[in-house]
Amino acid sequence: MKPETEAKPSRGTSWKSVYDALRTEILNLSLAPGAMLDETTLAERFDLSRSPVREALIRLAGDGLVVTLPNRSTIVAPIEIASFPKYVEALDVAQRMNARLAAALRTEADLKIIAQRQRAFIAAIKSQDHLAMSEANKNFHMAIAEAGRNPYLTAFYERLLDQGRRMLHLHFEFLERSKDGILLTDEHDEMIVAIKAKDVERADALAHAHTRQFRDNFIDFMKENYASDIALGGVRAAQ
Repeated sequence: MKPETEAKPSRGTSWKSVYDALRTEILNLSLAPGAMLDETTLAERFDLSRSPVREALIRLAGDGLVVTLPNRSTIVAPIEIASFPKYVEALDVAQRMNARLAAALRTEADLKIIAQRQRAFIAAIKSQDHLAMSEANKNFHMAIAEAGRNPYLTAFYERLLDQGRRMLHLHFEFLERSKDGILLTDEHDEMIVAIKAKDVERADALAHAHTRQFRDNFIDFMKENYASDIALGGVRAAQ
């Protein structure tokens, strides 16, 4: 239910405002995976015609955050647990290659940007805002990718990071409960040291370990919560 204090956008609000609001709610899991997104209901909520709502949903579908079903209804994209191993494989390859390239090609300017992004990530962790944390984490890793100067790998990596942000949200919850939240910042710092030293093999190894840490903690999270009716759009974790 929408809080009574929430202000409606004006009728002149574009699809972008609808897109931004829904994207935030999907990424922070306020809109659960599998939730129905009805154009008429959304148009009433945002006090708009259905056209900008439809445009926002098309854009969200392009991001992989919503899915249009054969009957033309739209739902929040499920978190596909069954495909998680393949996702991690792709993430691992992209993360390692970008780390290697960054270690080989980084400039002093790149190092400054990477360090700034790490400070922003630490600040986000202190805020305990999971959406801010996932955004800052993405920005840190994108700074590394951009230091590698391969736009094709950078674009591929960014899409993977975006697709994994809801899983990362759950991952952060697990780290907070297990008191290992500092681990991510430590790993980031080690990656910065390797890239600064132009140690390609060390950067590769750390990027690989970073992916495995995410994978293992997410799997542990799912095992811990398997019986607790987590909304994953009807997709259950494998035993």
